[in-house]
Amino acid sequence: QALLVESGGGLVQAGDSLRLSCAGSGLIFSTYVMGWFRQVPGKEREFVAAISGGGKVTKYADFVEGRFTVSRDNAKNTVYLQMDSLKSEDTGVYSCAARFQNFSNFFNDYNYWGQGTQVTVSS
Repeated sequence: QALLVESGGGLVQAGDSLRLSCAGSGLIFSTYVMGWFRQVPGKEREFVAAISGGGKVTKYADFVEGRFTVSRDNAKNTVYLQMDSLKSEDTGVYSCAARFQNFSNFFNDYNYWGQGTQVTVSS
């Protein structure tokens, strides 16, 4: 059974940086597109970023505006989300997800999910 575990969330001030990690097990990690999504209470889960299995192709939501970088280390079965210049509106629960082979911005297309990690940005 596949398992994804996020870490790295926390409370920071606007303008600070955070690096989220997501460690995978129970799946052939390099064959999965890895996505990051976030959710705040009362709102639908939204796409943040995704990276191809080999790590050569990345996609980002428009609101990222060059502030976030997604990367992966397949030798460690880990995907990262480096978040810089954080804003208060970036507050939410960030979850990583795995989808076999193909990109998607839609959370329903992903096969496996982590439990999420809270990111809180104070203004």
